[in-house]
Amino acid sequence: GGCCEIEEIIFICFYAAYVVAFFVLYHTTILKPMRLLSVFVHEFGHASACFMTGGSIKKIEVYENEGGVTGYTGGCRTLVIPAGYVGGAFWGGVFVALSGSKIGSTIVASLISFALLISLCLKPNTMVVALSLGFSSLLIGFIFIEWFVFDPLLEFITLFFGVFIGMYSVRDIYDDLITRTAEGSDAVACNKLYPCCLPRCVGVQFWMVAFAFQVAGIYCALVWMVTEHN
Repeated sequence: GGCCEIEEIIFICFYAAYVVAFFVLYHTTILKPMRLLSVFVHEFGHASACFMTGGSIKKIEVYENEGGVTGYTGGCRTLVIPAGYVGGAFWGGVFVALSGSKIGSTIVASLISFALLISLCLKPNTMVVALSLGFSSLLIGFIFIEWFVFDPLLEFITLFFGVFIGMYSVRDIYDDLITRTAEGSDAVACNKLYPCCLPRCVGVQFWMVAFAFQVAGIYCALVWMVTEHN
């Protein structure tokens, strides 16, 4: 009943391998669908925060150039604006945390599929439709394989999703909010709401939070795995 049984060691090794693969293969064509999915998670973060604070979502769009936009009215802008970068980091951490078990990974795959299918009701553009149908079909297929054909499989798939989406947020925050101040970015929007919060300071805070979510995700996953053994 220790913390270093074979399952935990395998989990940590896969996590490390996925992090290395993310940074080494980031710009490759094979990972473009994952980059686009990460953009979708960013935009869905804005949309979720808007909905939960009483706003109305007009559209969610993701573009071939890996940009995206969420059209909305109302809602609490103090929560909606940071919910893109911070939301992506949060969900990355949650997906990692839940990927240590069969049930947890099934919840992750179901959550991603649900969010993608819900987006079809929000005036999606062609790219969002393709992402929704493609990834939800894949994930539903992986759920079926996990429960009726072969396991463990889904745990490693959802761990990859969690690592990629979480690391994408870390990298995106660094590129867009810390190394430069991009007009129209979420950090600039925060600065306009609260002038005392300089854009790059906002970026540093988002970056620290994004790292914290990944660390918390690993910790929670390992605790869950050890608890299951005991």
